[in-house]
Amino acid sequence: MVISFDLDDTLIPPGETDFPTERRNVFQKLFGVERIRYKTSELFQHLKAQGHTVGIYTTSYRPKLKLRLHLLTYGINPDFIITEKENRQQLTKRQINCSKYPPAFNIDLHIDDSPGVEQEGQTFSFQTIIIKKDDTDWLDKVKSRC
Repeated sequence: MVISFDLDDTLIPPGETDFPTERRNVFQKLFGVERIRYKTSELFQHLKAQGHTVGIYTTSYRPKLKLRLHLLTYGINPDFIITEKENRQQLTKRQINCSKYPPAFNIDLHIDDSPGVEQEGQTFSFQTIIIKKDDTDWLDKVKSRC
């Protein structure tokens, strides 16, 4: 299965205390590496060990290299990263009016925080898992669907 995760507000919190995050080391603090949701690395490793392809699908315009390096500091090595530039190209090419369309990238399951993405999944027939800020069982929710 090909699984993607959103970044902002799903794996990267919008504020300091929105959900539990991994502790940052001195290097991460020094270079301004963003916080990441607690146990994200563990989940990526688990999913990859199960044979899944796991990556990032974000509407962020951050450079891919910066995202990859940011994630690597947490021990996360995504199989792919899709940013807003590629996303917009695919949506325009397919004449689809939505924020994300995982099937354009052969993604089977997308994990996000946005109820709007969940609605788009229902409208455009793609699978989602919506993770809320206060979702304490988010790991089990994802693992049970994979």
